[in-house]
Amino acid sequence: MSKEEFEQRWEKNFLREMLLAVEERVGKLEEIMEDGKEDNVQELLDSQRKKLTERNDAFEAMVMALKEETMATTRALSTGIDEL
Repeated sequence: MSKEEFEQRWEKNFLREMLLAVEERVGKLEEIMEDGKEDNVQELLDSQRKKLTERNDAFEAMVMALKEETMATTRALSTGIDEL
């Protein structure tokens, strides 16, 4: 499996996990709304916003690291090709 295939599979799995987490949280929100606990709804929304923001920040950091790694690999390959 190439690095590109690995990265694509990893991204798909990561996105699948994020989707499952969001679906779980939506289910919890629906339960709270059915119970009529409006105060808890805002708490849940704030909590979920914080968690999703943290995950988004982590995801962005991973994407940036992968881009930097790709650029370094590209430069190394270019140098190797020039030397050949």
